[in-house]
Amino acid sequence: MNEWHTLELIAEEVIKAFEINAPPIPIEKMLQHPKPDMWEDLDISQISVNFLKVTNYYSPRMSLARLLARQLCASRWGSRLGLDAIWGNEIKLHRFTRMLVMPSSMITELTLTARTPSIMSVHFEVPLDDARLRLEELNEAAL
Repeated sequence: MNEWHTLELIAEEVIKAFEINAPPIPIEKMLQHPKPDMWEDLDISQISVNFLKVTNYYSPRMSLARLLARQLCASRWGSRLGLDAIWGNEIKLHRFTRMLVMPSSMITELTLTARTPSIMSVHFEVPLDDARLRLEELNEAAL
């Protein structure tokens, strides 16, 4: 089992832990109401506007999703699953973030014609570039 597959499984575990059944993934709720051994409650209203990248409509959600990924990696819960290994590696952290907001199980539930960057961007409420990258990563993993 390669590292990316392991991260996919961990992302699915996070989705199950928060009892999420459909997109969009409720990032803010997850940050504010963590499961045991994750982190202390966060007050999202205290996050600086400078923290949120606003390059397109869904960019702030991805900024919060990266914060969620970092919180998971730094938590005891994440450490038990090996997430501390990706801490500090921005490429791996960004890819794990895309796994969290666009879980593979939810992507496979889409029809083949819906698996396009533009449709996934709206469906999962993520920037178009992130939807495109996620599809590329899934195609790469399938090879």
